[in-house]
Formats: sequence, C-alpha cells, structure tokens
Amino acid sequence: MSFNIALSGVSAAQKDLDVTANNIANVNTVGFKESRAEFGDVYASSLLAAGNTKVGDGVLTQDVAQQFSQGSLQFTNTALDLAITGNGFFATTPEITSRDFSFTRAGQFKLDQDNFVVNSNGDNLMGFPVNADGTSSSVALSTTIPVRIPDSSGSPQQTTEVSPRFNLPAGDDAKDITLFDPDDPLTYNAATSITVYDSLGDSHVMTYYFMKDSAATNEWVVVNYVDDTAIDTAGDTENVAGTDPNNIAGSVSLGADAVSGFRMQFSSGGDFIGIQNGDGTPVATGDVTTVQLGNPPLINGSDATQTITTNFALETGSATADEPTQFASSFEVTSLEQDGLAVGRLTGIDIGPDGLVRATFSNGTSEPVVRVALARFANEQGLTQQSSTQWKESILSGEALAGEATTGTFGDVNSSALEQANVNLTTELIDMIIAQRNFQANSRALEVNNQLNQTILNIR
Repeated sequence: MSFNIALSGVSAAQKDLDVTANNIANVNTVGFKESRAEFGDVYASSLLAAGNTKVGDGVLTQDVAQQFSQGSLQFTNTALDLAITGNGFFATTPEITSRDFSFTRAGQFKLDQDNFVVNSNGDNLMGFPVNADGTSSSVALSTTIPVRIPDSSGSPQQTTEVSPRFNLPAGDDAKDITLFDPDDPLTYNAATSITVYDSLGDSHVMTYYFMKDSAATNEWVVVNYVDDTAIDTAGDTENVAGTDPNNIAGSVSLGADAVSGFRMQFSSGGDFIGIQNGDGTPVATGDVTTVQLGNPPLINGSDATQTITTNFALETGSATADEPTQFASSFEVTSLEQDGLAVGRLTGIDIGPDGLVRATFSNGTSEPVVRVALARFANEQGLTQQSSTQWKESILSGEALAGEATTGTFGDVNSSALEQANVNLTTELIDMIIAQRNFQANSRALEVNNQLNQTILNIR
C-alpha cells in the first residue's frame, strides 16, 4: 500500500511540475492565463472498517484550474492590437459564415487579403452591426458579423452653403460697376475665393468680387464666379451686361443670358443691413443669396440643379461681429467656410473604449463601421481550453453572454495595447522548487519502501 501512496505523491508532484513548466513557457504569450494544479487526498474505507485506524491512500489531482486574473498591458503602435481591461472575451470564428465561436483574450489582430480583421490563426473577429449614429442594432451573439475595415472611399458631399465673414473698406474709392472686368483688379475693390464641391466631389473655385457703387451710398455690388465663369444669382438682383431695365451695362460680354450679382447695403455705422435688388427692393430672405452652380451646366455630369446659398447671418437691428461689416479699415476676411466635402480616402482606424470601430477619411469625415463584440461566462474556469490561447463554451462554463464594452459588467477595449500573460515568474520559480522537493520526498519514500521489502526478503 505504501508503494501506491508514494507513487501517487510522485505523480502529483510531476503534475505540479508540468503545470508550473507550462506557465513559465507561456510567460510571453499574449492573453495567456496561468493554471494552478489543485490536489485532494484519497481516503477509502469499507462499512465495517475501523475509521480511527485507517490510513489515507495518497493524493489525487482534482483539477488544473485556470486563473483569469487581469494581465498587465503592453502598449503598441498598432490600432488593431486590442486588450480588454475587466471582464470579457473577444469572439472569433474560423470562417466568415461560421457560427463556431471561440473566445480569447489575445488581441493581436491584423487585416487579411479581404480587409477582414483576423488573429494569427486567421480566425475572424466578430462585432455588432451599428447604425449611422454608432448605436448597436443588436447585441446578440447570433447577430454578430465579421469585423471588416472598409476599403471604399468616403462619400462626397456637395456644397449647399457658404458662410463668409469679412470687412469691406469704407474708405475705398467707388468703382464704375459698368466697367467691371474680373481680369482687371482696378475695376473692383476686393475679391476672395473659396473651394466648393459638386455632387461628385469635384472641386471648384468660387470667387466673390466686391465693387463699391459710385451711384449709391454704402452699397456694394457683388458678383459670383465659379472656375472663372460668371454664375447667376437667384432673384435677378443686379444683372451685369444685360438688357433688363435694372441691369448694369458693362464692358464684359457674358453671353446672351444676363449674369446677375447682388447689392449689399450697410448703415452709416458700418453695420450690415441686408441685400437689395437692382430696383432697390429687398431680397425676401434678407440675409442670403443663392447661386446655381450648374448654370451653365458643369461638364463632369454632376447635379446641374445644385445651388449654393451664401449666408451672411443677418441679425436685423443688431450689430454683431458675426456679420459682414463696412468699417474704415482694410479688406479682411475673418471667416470663410463651406459645408461640402471632396471624395475621401481611408486614412485611419479609431477604436474606442466601447469597442466602436470608426473609419476616418482624408476629407475630414468619419463613419462608424462596427462595434467589437465581447462575451462573458458565469463560470470562466469551466471553459474548455483550446490551443492558441482560445477557449470554447462548455456545460460547466454556461452559455456565452454577449454585450458591449463599458456596459454592465463588461470591461473596456483598449486599442494599441495587448494584455500580457498573468504569470508571475518569481512565484512560478518558487513553485517549481517546492514541486521538485515534493517529488524528491516521494521518491525517497519509494526508495525506503523498497529497502524494507528487500530486508524482509533477506530474512532466513
């Protein structure tokens, strides 16, 4: 019997050494969770046996339990390196159409040839679909989709509004607006330009020419050009080179159709009053004027009905720095903004603590792509361990419960970081020494038992 007891001790010590060696071997494995050998004594007795004289039957390995304590973070320069601080596992599948989920804490992800986010095994990272505002449409594990980084360009946005803020020089000499020539700076007082975009994302230069009217007090005539072509202003406010009674005859021939401008009127204190027609009547909106970008039509096939509103932010009866002014200082543009966007190319990926993957484009836009899915279990130690620091759901672990990072008991997702193994090398080395001593002691018990048996065999 003592042989079997000592043998069980040797076996337990060997198991302890194996577990310790495995922990030490994986000290640099990302997402690895250390294990601990758990032992129990063996005590067997029959119904009629004397329990107070019964000797134990040795030791038994009851479990090799994994310890899911948090590992330290190692920060990297790769946005697709992900680490979880707190509860949760990343969900992966071997194929984009598979529902065979594996779970891992190792976040060494990269892009495959189809722009899917995969780990070193080629397994796809799973995420929740999101709406345009970044909210998840579902948080069920069954509705997750493979995370894929878009390779398409950012959609263009045509310009609908330009917001200029400037000062027109009150002391400038008035111009004869009938002599206006965009190629002759002496025929106008000032000009400023801004890049606008059509419906296809193509850029165009929109220029405002300002002429102080010699025939009126504190009034300026403004003409719009796009790509060196005069553009009509809605409302027939001030026609250049036309035949309308309210038009201004000019030396510039702009074709059969009269190209219109508009008048800006200022008070004696330099405050912006509004826009007026050529006959002196105010424009209905009072503070905006609209030009049709596609008149004449653009040759690139973009929306020919596109209009651009110039918003002067008029506040009637109130002087404000957010309006154009006419003060006795030089021409100065303080703000010139537009709301259009060019076609954008993908420039970067940002992953927030909540797991939201957002793509950024060169045109300044960004859009949510997907939200990285996390899963948790009622009993993490019940998970079935797989190779490559992955686990499978089991009866002991309970079903996987999916959710979003930073919600409930789920932890945070850290981009450009990796969770290191939670192995304490110093502790493991001490455990290895203890296991070695246990092995030696049980081996010595076997040797003593052998000597006793040999002594009995030598009795004559």
